[in-house]
Amino acid sequence: MAEMSVVVNRNRSVGDAAEFLRVSFIGPHRNNPSLSLSTATTTPPLPLQTPFSTEPAAAPSSSGHSMAPNNSNSQKHPPFNPLHGVIKFFQGFGSLIFNSHRSGGGGGERNHKENAPSNIFCPPALALEDKSRPWDSHGLEAGVVVQLKRLSGYKKYKVSRINFLNPRTRAAATGAEESFSDMVSLQPGGVYTKQTLIQELESLSSSPYFDKIDFDFKTNPDGSVDVNIPFEETVYPSKSRIRCVSIGLIPDEQPVEIDPNMTAKEQVELMRRENEKYKRRINGGRECILPKEVEGEIRGMLMQTTCLRASLLRRVLNKIQKWYHDNGYHGAFVINHNNLENNHGGDIVVEMVEGDIIKLGIVFQDKLGIVCEGNTDIALIKRVLPKEVAVGNVYNRRAFEEAMQNLGSLNIFSSISRGYGSDEKNNGGISAQFALQELQQKWSDVSTEWSIVPGRNSRPTLASIQPGATVSFGYRNIKGLNRSLQGAITLGNLFSPEDDISYNFDYTHPYLDGIDDPRNRTFKAECFNTKKVSPVFTGGPGVSNSPIWDYSRQSKFSYGLVMEEVKTRDEGGDIVGRGNTVSYNGEANGPPTTLSGTGVDRMAFLQANLTRDNTRFLNGALVGTRDIFQVDQGLGIGSKFAFFNRHKISTTRFFPLMKVEEGKGKAPPPVLVLHGMYGGCVGDLPNHEAFTIGGPTSVRGYSVGEIGASRNKLELAAEIRVPVKGSAYAYAFAEHGNDLGSSVSVEGNPTKSYMRNGHGSSYGAGVKIGNVRAEYAVDHNSNKGGFFVHFGDRF
Repeated sequence: MAEMSVVVNRNRSVGDAAEFLRVSFIGPHRNNPSLSLSTATTTPPLPLQTPFSTEPAAAPSSSGHSMAPNNSNSQKHPPFNPLHGVIKFFQGFGSLIFNSHRSGGGGGERNHKENAPSNIFCPPALALEDKSRPWDSHGLEAGVVVQLKRLSGYKKYKVSRINFLNPRTRAAATGAEESFSDMVSLQPGGVYTKQTLIQELESLSSSPYFDKIDFDFKTNPDGSVDVNIPFEETVYPSKSRIRCVSIGLIPDEQPVEIDPNMTAKEQVELMRRENEKYKRRINGGRECILPKEVEGEIRGMLMQTTCLRASLLRRVLNKIQKWYHDNGYHGAFVINHNNLENNHGGDIVVEMVEGDIIKLGIVFQDKLGIVCEGNTDIALIKRVLPKEVAVGNVYNRRAFEEAMQNLGSLNIFSSISRGYGSDEKNNGGISAQFALQELQQKWSDVSTEWSIVPGRNSRPTLASIQPGATVSFGYRNIKGLNRSLQGAITLGNLFSPEDDISYNFDYTHPYLDGIDDPRNRTFKAECFNTKKVSPVFTGGPGVSNSPIWDYSRQSKFSYGLVMEEVKTRDEGGDIVGRGNTVSYNGEANGPPTTLSGTGVDRMAFLQANLTRDNTRFLNGALVGTRDIFQVDQGLGIGSKFAFFNRHKISTTRFFPLMKVEEGKGKAPPPVLVLHGMYGGCVGDLPNHEAFTIGGPTSVRGYSVGEIGASRNKLELAAEIRVPVKGSAYAYAFAEHGNDLGSSVSVEGNPTKSYMRNGHGSSYGAGVKIGNVRAEYAVDHNSNKGGFFVHFGDRF
C-alpha cells in the first residue's frame, strides 16, 4: 500500500492559530485511490513565520502521517471547510510541503533537490519567489541582522558586500580586507546557499589566522544581504626575519598514524622523529629566488611591531606572492609557514612551490593538429629559446612569451602555441610544451598589376596603361636549419617585357659557425636588378618617391661584399652618360651620371653597418637612444678602378618629458626627439652615389633631393610628441639640412645645374595614427607650405 500526504498550511500572524489540511491518497494501485480528508488546528512554532528558518512547518512522522497537534493551547476558530481547502490547494494558495521533505530531517538545497519528487511543490521560503530571478530575496525588512543558522536552506542569497568587523565594536576592522580578503571565496554579487556559507565559515575557522570568527548577515532593500565577518585574529610571538624555502621537488612525506595505545614516552619520541624529519626536509630544499631587497622590506615590516599578528603575517605572505606574480612566475605559490609558536624568536619559515620546469617538450603538428615528424632541427629551436626556458629553471610566463616571439621571428612556422601544467609524478614541478606547425618549404606566388604611365601633356591615355606581373618563389628552412633561397622576377610591361624587367635573388645562411657556436654570424648573398628614379639628376618639386628605412629596435652588426652594375637611362629607356639639362643647341650637357662617362658603372665595395639601439616602449611611447654607423669602402675593382670611402653616422635621442607610472593602460609621456646625422665621402665616388638632401626621411617639406646633392652633408632635427589617444600622437618639428659647401666637389655640380640651394630648413606639425603620418610642413627656401602623407616613422 502506498501513501502520499500533502499538508496545506493557511498562515496567519505569529501566535495565531493555523489550519492544516492533510490530503492522503491511499490504495494498492494509483489508478484506484481512495481519498481521505482530515483537518486539525494548532499554533505553529515561531520558525514557521521566519523566512530564514530551515525548520518544516509541520513534522510528519516517518510513517507518513502528521504528528498530532497540541490542542491544549488551541484557539477556537470557525469550522474549516475541507472542500474549500482542496480548492485553495489546487489554486496554488498556501505552502505545499511533501512528507518526503519532513522525513529528510533538515534543510539545505541538497535535501530539497534529492527529496522533492516534483518542482511543482515548493518549500515555504520559495513559495512566493520570482522564478525569473536566479537568486531569492531574503523576505525581511531592510537593516535586519540575521545569524547564519537562521538562514533558509532552500534559498539562494545574493551577496552585495563583505565586511570584516571588530566583534566588540562592530566597526570595520582596519587593514583586515587587505590581509584576509583573498582567503574568502565569497564575492560581491555572487549567489550562495546556506550550505555553501557554512562550508566557507568552517574553512576559515580551521585556518591558523583566526582565534574566533563568525558570519552574520544584514538585509538590504533590494533583497540581497551584506556578509559581516566579526573575527579575532591570532597573535604569535614577534619575529624579525623570514626564510623562504622551495620544496616543490621534494617528495611529500606520508602522514603518520598515531597509535592510541602509545605511552606518553612513545608519543614524545614519535614527535621528536617527525620534527627531525621535517628539519631534514626543510634543509633539503633550496633557497627561493626571492630578491634580498624584498626580504629587507619584509624585515622592516616585522621589526615595526612587538608581536606577530595574523593580519601582518598575511600581508607578508601576500607581498611574497605578489612579487612572484608581478615578475611572471605564475607557477609559484606559498603552501605552508612554520616556526610561529617559537617564543625565542627565529625566522618565519615559508615553504613554497616555485614551479620548477622538470619537462620541456617540443612537438610538431600538421594542419589538423595531429602530432607528426618535423623538418626543423630541434637544436635550432632550443638556440632561440631564452635561457630561462630550460629544465631546472623556474617557470616564467614572460620568458615563455619571449620564446614564442623568438620562434615567430624565424619565419618558418605558421602556428606556435604553448602549454604547461603540473607534472603527473611531481605536483611541485611544471611540464611545458611547445606545439609548432611548419610552413610549407617550397612555395611560389604570381601577382599582376596595372599601372598608368603619364603620356603627352602628363595625361594618361589608353595606350599608356601597362599590365605588369611578378613571379615569386622560394625554398625555406633548407635542411631544417632556417637557410633560405628565394627570388622574384618582375615585368613592368607584359606587352614589352624586355623594356622593364627586374629580378631579385637572395640566399640566406644563418649560424654560419654552427648551431652550437655562440656567435651568430649570417652569410647573405643577393643578386638583383632594379630601376628607380635618381634624385641626383631630377630634384626640385614634384619628386615624392622615397625609400623608408625601418631599423629594428636591437643592437646588431653586419658586414658584406657588394658587387653592382648601375645603368643610367633617360625617360625613353636609353642609356645616357649625362643628365637632362639641355643647352640652347639641343645637346645634353648636364652633369655626368656615371664615373665611367658611358652611362654604365660596375664596382665592388665592402659595406658594414653597426646599430646600437636601446629604445623601448614606455606605455606605447618610444623612449631611449639609437646610434647607427655605416661605412662603404670601394675596392678599386670595376669602372676606372673606383676607390672611395663613404661613411654616415646618425644619433637619435628620445627623451620623456615627464615621469609616468609604467603599466598596461597607463598614459604615455610626451617625448622630445633630437636627431643628428653626418655623412661624408672621399675618393672616386660616382655621382649616382652622392648624398641627397631633402625628403620625408631627410628634411621634411621638400621633395627627395630638392635641397641638393653633395659629398658631405649635415642634418639636424627636433620633434616634440604629445600623446592623443591610444597609440596616436600629435607632433611639431623643425629640421635643417646643409651640404657644407661640398656640392661643388660633385662632378658637374648637380646642385647648381638644377638650381638648388644646397641648404634648407623647414618646420611643421602633424599627427601619426597607426603607421600613417599626416603633416603640414613649410620650407624656408620658398616660404610655402603643403600637406604631406607618409608611411612609417621619421626616426
